Amino acid sequence: MEGSIIMKRFLSFLIIICPFLCMAQAQSDPDSTMIVRISEIEVYPEYLAEYLEFAHNVGATSVQEEPGVICIYPMQQLRNDCQIRILEIYASQEAYQHHIQTPHFQTYKQSTLHMVKSLDLVDMRQMAPECLPLIFNKVKP
Repeated sequence: MEGSIIMKRFLSFLIIICPFLCMAQAQSDPDSTMIVRISEIEVYPEYLAEYLEFAHNVGATSVQEEPGVICIYPMQQLRNDCQIRILEIYASQEAYQHHIQTPHFQTYKQSTLHMVKSLDLVDMRQMAPECLPLIFNKVKP
């Protein structure tokens, strides 16, 4: 009986303290401040070619000009070419906030609003952040 009470108190303690430990770990882990997102976009067919050009340009400009933009990589589904996915990786929330205020992003956003049938921004959790430098290091132009 006494062991059961001790176990219940211990479990109660863990339930209370665990969220705080997780928050401290997330704040101390530099990879946890990174934003990794997949933008799921459906484009109206009549605007597809024009949209693809805008997506390519904003991705290339952002990576070249913004130090906090690690990756903006637009992709097109093979089975449905109006389905676009953009892998976005930002060094921090601040880098993302800076990105969405830039003239090249604002031009992209305002110019493509009428082209986009649907948009879903899906935030992701990295499963192997230590592999990120290896992945991008392997790509040769």
